[in-house]
Parts: sequence; structure tokens; C-alpha cells
Amino acid sequence: MDIYKTLWFHKWATKEGLTDRALRTAIMEIKDGLIDADLGGHIFKKRVGLIGRGKRRGARTLVAVKWDQRAIFLYGFAKNERTDISARELKALKLWATVLLSYEANELTKILEAGELVQVKHDE
Repeated sequence: MDIYKTLWFHKWATKEGLTDRALRTAIMEIKDGLIDADLGGHIFKKRVGLIGRGKRRGARTLVAVKWDQRAIFLYGFAKNERTDISARELKALKLWATVLLSYEANELTKILEAGELVQVKHDE
């Protein structure tokens, strides 16, 4: 499964110290059924540990998943910043996820080249 992150998520994750290794681990856990919430519309909420803070005081991520094809980290927030997202935000994320997950390989390549998505590294 290919794993990506939106440009916004990439910048946020870098600032928070959230590594690609942690993101890959989160996707493996989701595949194993270890999720915090299925929000519908292919979006899952997943806690991810931050260096020195662990999962409990770590980050919450929202990831769009198209099984056995791709996962895209859309949004993240530290637990101490906010408790959840609003219904309006979730609706927008579901629409965005539908679009991103529907892209064919050539369209995805164009988005990667434009810098709107960043591929999660396998060798971190």
C-alpha cells in the first residue's frame, strides 16, 4: 500500500516531530483493525505517538484509506490543541478524501510532482 500525506499534514507533522516511521506504523495498525474511530467516507482517526510523549499525549491523525491501494494522511492535531473536529470539517474532509482516493496513477503522479502530496518514505 502506498502512503502519502498532504502538504499541510507534512508541514504540521514535521513541526510536531512526527516521523514517517510512525506514520507507516499507524497504517499497519489500521490494517490490523487497531483504529480509534471509523468516521465514515474512508476516513479513520488514529492516535500516533510523538517522540517523548507517546500515544496518550501524542497526536491525532485523520487518514483516508482505500484498502490495498493507498492511504493519505489528511489532517492532524495534538491532543492538547483540540479534542476533535467539527461536523463541518469532517464533511469537507470526506469530500476531499473521495477526490484524492479516486485519482488514477497518472493523476497521482501529477499531484506529487506539483508538491501537493508527499510520499511517506520507506527508509527512514
